[in-house]
Amino acid sequence: MRRKAQSIGGRRPRLGLALSGGAARGLAHVGVLKVFEEHGLRFDCVAGSSAGALVGGAYAAGMSVEELERVGRTMRWRDLGRMTVSKLGVQSNAILEEYVRARFPVSRFEELPIPFAAVATDLRTGAKVVMRDEGDLGFAIRASCAVPGWYVPVTDSEGRQLVDGGLVANLPVSVVRALGAEVVVAVDVNFEGAKFLGPPASVIGVLLQSMLVVQRVAVEHQRQLADVVISPAVGHLRWDEMSRAEEFIGAGVEAARPAVAAVRELLESRPEDAPGWFNFRRQRARHPAKE
Repeated sequence: MRRKAQSIGGRRPRLGLALSGGAARGLAHVGVLKVFEEHGLRFDCVAGSSAGALVGGAYAAGMSVEELERVGRTMRWRDLGRMTVSKLGVQSNAILEEYVRARFPVSRFEELPIPFAAVATDLRTGAKVVMRDEGDLGFAIRASCAVPGWYVPVTDSEGRQLVDGGLVANLPVSVVRALGAEVVVAVDVNFEGAKFLGPPASVIGVLLQSMLVVQRVAVEHQRQLADVVISPAVGHLRWDEMSRAEEFIGAGVEAARPAVAAVRELLESRPEDAPGWFNFRRQRARHPAKE
């Protein structure tokens, strides 16, 4: 019989989930959710950037993990964007906004059964834009997924041009903390980089690898803020390989399984009753003892 995570006094710490961007690699998030669902662990709040916003938004809207998996296996790039005539991008991802409204159980922040935040970037100022609490969920996810240079920036009601949230917060741990999470599970699908590239053999290769290094350094602080970090082994898979959903989801499943015990242990603590013990367990979950 599986023991339910609980704490003395009947309240367990609020469990939050931070999902990174990563294009098709974001399908690994579905595998992670599948494992936590199988173990009876539900998240109390979710934040996502880019692909993480799409998966996290669907989960927060009440879409079942089974449906998420089915959608993930059938989704293609044509479901996310269409060619357009614009100086600001090759495609418009307005169709993604429509997709969310048509497929998600609810399509407004006010109606979400689980608090959720999507992160985008203000293209002019470079500021992080966190969309939560109220407004159109489809618009927020579309803005968070608007990869600059490919998709046309999305203009909000304040006139800001919004693009992919991964530029400023690719692993939004601090954002899910702001939603009230006391224990945070972060899923970073880019940790392994791009193993398929091999050593740089051209100027373009050097530039690409340099960009990956910059992104890894930027994400490291957020990884440190999380209590449990899950890094699916997808470095050998390209960000555009949507058709390899089976492998992405499987990698998420394999990476999540070892994390369940650490999360359960943290959820058994009650921070207001024993803050020292709770923080000790958090530190041990972040830096497990080596054999």
